[in-house]
Amino acid sequence: MALIPRPSIMEMAPYVPGASKVDGVDRIIKLSSNEGALGPSPKATAAYEELGSKLHRYPDGGSVELRAAIGARHGLDPDRIVCGAGSDEVLALLARAYAGPGDEVLFGEHAFVMYPLFALSVGATPVKAPETKFTVTVDALLDKVTDRTRIVYVANPNNPTGTMVTSDEMTRLRAGLRDDILLVIDAAYAEYVTRNDYSPGIELVDAGDDVVMTRTFSKIYAMGGVRLGWAYCPEAIADVLNRIRPPFNVTSGAQAAGIAAVNDVEFLTRSRDHNTAWLPWLSDRLSEMGLDVVPSAGNFVLVRFAEDGPHTADAAMAFLQARGIIPRGTGSAGIPEGIRITIGLEDEMRAVANAMSDFLKTA
Repeated sequence: MALIPRPSIMEMAPYVPGASKVDGVDRIIKLSSNEGALGPSPKATAAYEELGSKLHRYPDGGSVELRAAIGARHGLDPDRIVCGAGSDEVLALLARAYAGPGDEVLFGEHAFVMYPLFALSVGATPVKAPETKFTVTVDALLDKVTDRTRIVYVANPNNPTGTMVTSDEMTRLRAGLRDDILLVIDAAYAEYVTRNDYSPGIELVDAGDDVVMTRTFSKIYAMGGVRLGWAYCPEAIADVLNRIRPPFNVTSGAQAAGIAAVNDVEFLTRSRDHNTAWLPWLSDRLSEMGLDVVPSAGNFVLVRFAEDGPHTADAAMAFLQARGIIPRGTGSAGIPEGIRITIGLEDEMRAVANAMSDFLKTA
């Protein structure tokens, strides 16, 4: 008799990461994964390398020093911080802890593509709420809430659209949800946001027992290769996550690099300033070409193309890749006419603008 996995598992399409190479092209400009343009802090790199002679030792299972550093940096109680192998792991653990067969997990229609996979992995039903101008709205989410809703994921800013929900609207969303629904605020791109009506959600976590905020070291800290993320939780939820997470889920190298990175405020500021300059620069250049650029609060832009004719998203992808420029298509997020372009270094952004101009001149 054959082994049979949970039926919902077979509904899952494996996640496909952003491409990193093009056959026959030597110089690659990888702009497909929203990695930090300046790379990691040199202090984080040095801290990681120092662990090379201690690979035979298990890491600190509680990430105590790392949680203390994160807590000090953000003014948070370290006991309410849970670290993971990327924020993906924490987001998946939340689904495992608070949803299951017969439950529903809610998110926006153009949300991070992992949310439905988290739901299906535990046997829950993924539910999408319609968006307005590629932005999830409070009313649309609340309209989709049913007696079976257990978790609401909101990426703020959202990937791959770059749009954000104001702090007032997030507060209204929490107020409109039942107390037995967990609101998960995925603030992976929080460090890039410069608007004064934004909050990553710390105050909502502190206000009750039913909100979790997740963060990552993969974006502005540019440490996607070590897999490091964290969550700020109510005490009871932190306790639950610590019961079900693997005992040594964060490597020693990741912990050391994370501590160094979170303490290198100067480098973080430089990385943010770079994005603050080049995000509008690229957005403006592409808009001037007549392309539809969705306003972004992250470190990437969503660019929309004609649905037919010579200048479709697929044609743009092929043209850019032929020049060694690798953005990411957004068809998996329900936006087949779009491509997402990460903000890179100055020469990379100028190369994108020049290539797109040449592409639009093709017949």
